Amino acid sequence: MADIEIRRMHNLGMKAARVAADKMAEHLGRKFGLQGDWQGNVLRFERPGVTGSLAITDKDLNLSVSLGFLLKAMKGSIENAVRQELDQLFAEGKARPPAAKAAVAKSKKAALRPKKAG
Repeated sequence: MADIEIRRMHNLGMKAARVAADKMAEHLGRKFGLQGDWQGNVLRFERPGVTGSLAITDKDLNLSVSLGFLLKAMKGSIENAVRQELDQLFAEGKARPPAAKAAVAKSKKAALRPKKAG
């Protein structure tokens, strides 16, 4: 069972939602040292003590995060950081198509550091 489960509706459409998800993943990846990759429209990420996924559609998103024992004590601050990112990047009615189009090409690269083979 996930420790953090967030579902949100958005009005961004699929391309802009993917761009927003990439931005969020990049920022939170740097902040929390996460690594991950896209599998279709689901971004799966991990690091020691954290596993999760962010599934997006053209109308909503579902974020699920499981925390290891040591990180459960930081659940509140982790969840707050994630909610702030979601509020900023997936705000309803705040789609920015021109910026989103420019960022779509950039989003084809993995937002999080790719997992190391082995």
